[in-house]
Amino acid sequence: MKIGILHYSSPPIVGGVESVIADHARLMTKAGHHVTILTGRGKSFEKQIPIRVIPRLDSRHAEVMHVKSQLDEGLCQEPFEILKSKIKNDLIKELDQLDVLIAHNIASLHKNLALTAALHELLTEHKLPRLILWHHDLAWTTPRYRSELHNGYPWDLLRIPWDQATQVVISEMRQVELCRLQAIPDKSIRVIPNGVDINRFFKLEPQTIQLIEKTNMMEADPLFLLPVRITPRKNIELAVRVLAELKKDLPNAMLLVTGPEGPHNPANAAYKLKIQNLIKEENLQGSAILLADISPGFLPDPVIADFYKLADALLFPSREEGFGIPVIEAGFSAIPVFCSDIPPFRELGEGDITYFNPDAAPERIAKKIIVRLLSEATLRWSRRAKHKYAWNAIYSHFIEPVLEEG
Repeated sequence: MKIGILHYSSPPIVGGVESVIADHARLMTKAGHHVTILTGRGKSFEKQIPIRVIPRLDSRHAEVMHVKSQLDEGLCQEPFEILKSKIKNDLIKELDQLDVLIAHNIASLHKNLALTAALHELLTEHKLPRLILWHHDLAWTTPRYRSELHNGYPWDLLRIPWDQATQVVISEMRQVELCRLQAIPDKSIRVIPNGVDINRFFKLEPQTIQLIEKTNMMEADPLFLLPVRITPRKNIELAVRVLAELKKDLPNAMLLVTGPEGPHNPANAAYKLKIQNLIKEENLQGSAILLADISPGFLPDPVIADFYKLADALLFPSREEGFGIPVIEAGFSAIPVFCSDIPPFRELGEGDITYFNPDAAPERIAKKIIVRLLSEATLRWSRRAKHKYAWNAIYSHFIEPVLEEG
């Protein structure tokens, strides 16, 4: 699909909408679409995303600012019509090859009303590809803009529904405002929130990103981290059985065991096979993940550190440890710790982490974990934020269906 994204400016110009445009363009390109950004001001920021700079689209273009100064006084005069015609001609040259045009804020803000009017005329003349109006801000519902808005054309273009266009807003609040403004049913307006690119936010290693894609670990809720080598004293089988119990209440729970087999004992190969068989017996394939099955060998420290950023909790059921560095690393990462009640862990965590008897029934351990997971508001919000507001999830659940509708 050939998609155009239209806005007054684009990266490297700094702004909330500009940032969203960049993320949308990356997501759509990754999904196999051909994306072109149509902007009044901006430069190339990704080699595979073309930028078409059309100066009159810019809200700060000299002609645009001159016309706006007249419009702010309630005067729609000949310079507006001349500018509108120029912009209309500029746009027509770029639209022939597009299947979809996404216009950000053009039909809701008055920063370049000649552009708004030109786009509306092209729509009514059936000279546009499928149009999606993406509303971040609404001029008519923002008190600070009231003095710059007036009844009639072209200001009314910002408060009437555009027939045949798909409307998207970024929050339920904006949906309510737009419904009232245009006197239309809320079901006619999609709510698609903004998000965060987890890979870029956490500055994840390329190897981490590859492992995420292979394991679907970003679908986990919650994700338990067990950063150990596969050796019997780590008591990995208990973690697997606890996961089986957890999934009765938390069906998307996942356990990530990061290490390879221990290097010094030949019996570790048999232990790994035991864990693999247990995973099959508990029907936990895809939920209990041994990274050694996917990426044999040693994972570098930066990759392990990435997993702490992504995990919701440390699950550490060792029967024997001399110290317990993962407990400290979990503390640095501000994630809760669930670990066996052995002296080194008590010494480290004192009363601030959750302990369990390594011989306790898995269902009892699972219950203790669930109680804490549900009781901590920050942890609950962290889990929800990562699942609801990660761009990959937003794209697959909301953006892609809207693109495919037409």
